[in-house]
Amino acid sequence: MQRSDDGVSLIGGNVVSGALQRCVAAGAEEFAADYWDRAPLLSPALGDYLDLLDLDGVDELLGGRALRTPFVRMAKDGHVIPPARYTGSGGAGAEIGDQVRDEKVLALLADGATLVLQGLHRMWPPLVAFASTLRQELGTPVQINAYLTPPSSRGFDPHYDTHGVFVLQVSGRKHWRIHAPVLDAPVPRQPWGGVAEEVAAAASGEPVIDTVLTAGDALYLPRGWLHSAATVDEWSLHLTIGLHAPTRLTLLDALQRLAVREPRLRAGLPMGLDPADAKSLAPALADTVAALHEWLDSVTPEDLAAQLRGETWSAARPGPLRPIAQASALSTLGPEVRVTARPGLPVRLDDPSGGRIAVHLPDRSLSLPESCADAVRTVMDGRAHRVGDLPGLDDADRIVLTRRLLREAALVLA
Repeated sequence: MQRSDDGVSLIGGNVVSGALQRCVAAGAEEFAADYWDRAPLLSPALGDYLDLLDLDGVDELLGGRALRTPFVRMAKDGHVIPPARYTGSGGAGAEIGDQVRDEKVLALLADGATLVLQGLHRMWPPLVAFASTLRQELGTPVQINAYLTPPSSRGFDPHYDTHGVFVLQVSGRKHWRIHAPVLDAPVPRQPWGGVAEEVAAAASGEPVIDTVLTAGDALYLPRGWLHSAATVDEWSLHLTIGLHAPTRLTLLDALQRLAVREPRLRAGLPMGLDPADAKSLAPALADTVAALHEWLDSVTPEDLAAQLRGETWSAARPGPLRPIAQASALSTLGPEVRVTARPGLPVRLDDPSGGRIAVHLPDRSLSLPESCADAVRTVMDGRAHRVGDLPGLDDADRIVLTRRLLREAALVLA
């Protein structure tokens, strides 16, 4: 829990440390200073990743989870395979035509295609937990995809991502070639397809890293670094963890949304002005820049944080809960029940004001009596608590408060 001058920010849940340690050989401070968003890092023999996902787990996802696109993609030799080649109707009562057909996936795998399972941080429990812990350690939303490639095969052409990634080699071997960026620190509006020729030319040169990842190896790539990979003589399964960290453009975008509150910045341009003519545009530009400077001087970090809070917090889902069990518990809640903050749920508690305390969740805010402040801070600290032990309230008020926070999905049953 981190406290600032004007409140408390928390990410709920029982945090198990060490997710970053499974991704990089460097310590957290060294990684942040020397590699994060700067340079690639190869980390051999970090350990076994089979607890996160293995080949049996891939089979279960394909054969028993009724996956639909876009949770599955397939590619071969640099070309994305149309989804119609591996999807179809789910049969009676499930006629939707984009369900993944396991027999079609089998045929494509046997033909050398790469399988991509997307969004596993939302559907595969070990990766849900791992993603939640890593997000708390890094302070940024993460996504997890799995790539399964048959022997002597290649799925995608050399390319770059507009977000950083960790690559965790789960099983088999894969040959990776890494080249320096053709565009430094690209953002999502700058995909590699816009500079495809430059990417292809750079990828034909000498790589910065040329290595074969084996089970237990890891690789960090900042956004923009070119990469391609191919299997050697066996099946390869690796996890790619996308790191969707905010940039300074994130702040600028938020400032632009805040700027609509300023009347001078909403003002229209003079009638007849041709914005494509530099000479006629110059006075309007100078006036706009002056108004912008004056307005920016009035913007506080609190203004910007409030604008960004819902957007950044909503970018990652908190841990799952049990809706039926939780709804059933509301009517029988007593002092002996144990509860805890919902894993991975960001929460901000404002200091009491006007006899009330504000509890900010990703998509809404709650207003509670000031007398609840100590109990709320306690119950949201990431540990399990007995309802009857919450401080500052009697049992009746403890139950009312806990019931409210359970209904709002800020708490879960421990």
